[in-house]
Amino acid sequence: MTICALVTGATGFVGSNIVAALTARGYKARILRRTTSRLDALEGLEYEEAIGDILDESSLREAMAGCDWVFHTAGAADYWRSQPDRIYRINVTGTRHVMNAALASGVKRVVYTSSVAALGAPPEGQMGDESMTFNLSPEEFRYGHSKHLGEQEVIKAVKRGLQAVIVNPCAILGPRDVNFISGSLIREAYRRWIPVSLPGGLNVVDVEAVAAGHIAAAERGRVGERYILGGVNLTHTELLRLTARVVGQRPPLFTIPRPLVPTLAVLWGGLQAIWPRPLPMSAEQMRLSTCYFFFSSEKAERELSLPPTQPLETLRKAFRWYRDHGYL
Repeated sequence: MTICALVTGATGFVGSNIVAALTARGYKARILRRTTSRLDALEGLEYEEAIGDILDESSLREAMAGCDWVFHTAGAADYWRSQPDRIYRINVTGTRHVMNAALASGVKRVVYTSSVAALGAPPEGQMGDESMTFNLSPEEFRYGHSKHLGEQEVIKAVKRGLQAVIVNPCAILGPRDVNFISGSLIREAYRRWIPVSLPGGLNVVDVEAVAAGHIAAAERGRVGERYILGGVNLTHTELLRLTARVVGQRPPLFTIPRPLVPTLAVLWGGLQAIWPRPLPMSAEQMRLSTCYFFFSSEKAERELSLPPTQPLETLRKAFRWYRDHGYL
């Protein structure tokens, strides 16, 4: 009997790649979508459809009928373009609804897409791991705080008997990022030369590795456990140089000194308040950029056979997809 998996957030970046990975492995994918959802990210894929919303628990129960697994990837990932109440409503309340519906529907396994943002900032000079607890104030990083609270909803459901696993992807790059979450870096670097970079760094992971990690978590992940899905730790300067190389631009000239960033963030926040369109990044992101969000994926590599990431090839795949689909 073929396993049927419901994917929330399937019209987005991670969800659409999970749909592709499910069907490639012979599983049946069912997507949850609103009537107004764009389906661009799912182009060329096979799936069933269920109309609903993670804020409507009854529609979730209907969508889960007959499903063995649920991948809950829906979330407000574009936090720099979102109001705080939307972030918490989707990432916390929506997650609670999904967990309640999964318990009521008797699904065999739930995989919750959290984020390394839920773990906070690693100590200076160290790599973060699954033992971390969110260590920033909500005002510093509302998205990370909301994902931390979303994880608490999953743990509550596990204590009630739900077979759920948490995965924490790092900064994801690859095809089908139609909403330009991490892919906004590629678009901005392609459109114009970026002469400077910010201090700090992050872990970059290929979206295909993230999708494979989700499915492995459903197949053999340990209930109630977290798994960091990461790839390669890069400074912002290193990542921007690689991106510039892929899109055919000049690399940045220098990195802004760390002590200058707080003042720049204040000025950027003022510009953000009056600018008529969303800026490429928020003042919150600029302040956080001084941190080194470096993480270890050793646990996921050991237990889930997480595939490695080659950042240059990952950037090339993403750039080709954007170019071939007319997004640039």
